[in-house]
Amino acid sequence: MTSQWHGTCDLRLYKKSIDKNIDNLKTIHQAKCTAPLKLMRVFNDKKDGRCEIPILHSAGGIVGGDQLTINVTSEENSRAICSSVAAQKVYGSRGRSKINPKGSWANQKCLFQIEKNADFEWIPQELIIYEGGLFEQNMTVKLDPSSSFLCIDLVRLGRTAAQEQLGNGVWRSSLEIFRESTQGKHYEFSDRLELSGKALKSIHGLEEQPVFGSFTWITPKGINQKALSDLLVKCRQQRAGLPGFMTCSLLENGISARYTGSSTQSARFWFYRIWSLTRVLRKSNIPEYMRIWPMQEDPSTDLDCS
Repeated sequence: MTSQWHGTCDLRLYKKSIDKNIDNLKTIHQAKCTAPLKLMRVFNDKKDGRCEIPILHSAGGIVGGDQLTINVTSEENSRAICSSVAAQKVYGSRGRSKINPKGSWANQKCLFQIEKNADFEWIPQELIIYEGGLFEQNMTVKLDPSSSFLCIDLVRLGRTAAQEQLGNGVWRSSLEIFRESTQGKHYEFSDRLELSGKALKSIHGLEEQPVFGSFTWITPKGINQKALSDLLVKCRQQRAGLPGFMTCSLLENGISARYTGSSTQSARFWFYRIWSLTRVLRKSNIPEYMRIWPMQEDPSTDLDCS
């Protein structure tokens, strides 16, 4: 019987001067991890003071019963981008054990608290769910009115190169982003999805396409709505030349985009272009590919942020 992991990563991000120059502020991190999660080398040498945080899942993949929890507190004025070191694999669970033929769920919980004037980006590499895999992700984000949060989710259902599909596996996702006030919680975005069974083949689902992706950006409150509407137009224009079905829409304070198709490369390229456009609107640096992504194609050569 395969052992189950219960891994955690607790991460605190805060602004601090790294030398005697009080103007030379960088985002510094403190972390505590338990196996199979660990941090690789963290870089905080970005021009905009942003911290680059790579999380490694040191096991060979995720199996049924694994429980992963990632807690992040992004303190006042901090800036960071957090990603996974490699694409993550979720092994098949259903029909693999006579004791538990229905399989066991693997779960990942992400709890993010983004404080005043903080800017946090969550951009893991893609998740690959093998046939019969059961995976659920629950992400909860608490935002200050002045803060910003951006996340990308990209999943491949089945090992396409091996002519494999998800079969009787299931992928579930829950994303809740909210701000608190004297009147209680105000939800900026709430999204619950399940991809399995008929939804994999239906014209209202994936239409047998193996790749699904989502992009969400929540801005600080009070953003210029004209600028946000202009951003939406530019985001839709960036679909040119990329195969797949892509949609993009406005939120009250932000944008949401979806991708369905056969190419993780196309999804990455489009999301990178949108990501870059949001950085322009934030008056921040155009994103560079993280050091832990050396084998992925660089989409910036086709980027138009004018």
